[in-house]
Amino acid sequence: MANVERKARVVSVDGMKVVSHVRDFEFIMDEPEKLGGTNQGMNPIEAMLSAVGGCKIIVARSFSKLHNIHLKDITVEVSGILDTDGFLGKNPEAKVGLSELKSIYHIKADNTKEEIEAFVDFIEKTCPVIDTISHAPKLKEEIHLN
Repeated sequence: MANVERKARVVSVDGMKVVSHVRDFEFIMDEPEKLGGTNQGMNPIEAMLSAVGGCKIIVARSFSKLHNIHLKDITVEVSGILDTDGFLGKNPEAKVGLSELKSIYHIKADNTKEEIEAFVDFIEKTCPVIDTISHAPKLKEEIHLN
């Protein structure tokens, strides 16, 4: 299959609140009140953590039969460590983004521990969101003044 471009159009609504438009869907991102937002949605880091977990589950569901995994249920808890002094400019030595990303898999399946471990390894290597984080794409910017 050829390369497929994915797009999101994110619009500033009010203060820290933004609305992301993707295909026929939209969702709100915002910051907690203590960071100047109105707490009407998850913040972008939380949205990214959700994307990581969602991608891993979709990969698991898509490939479980091919790998002979008798998947009954799966939940992935995703957490990250963020030094807020980095993006707030309080500490120039601190990383601006996440310094650690951790996934905890809760899997119910009629398979051995070894089979599940091999399948999780496959998920980690096949998840497009993880690949994007692990192997950063080329970054390009354009500015259009209105």
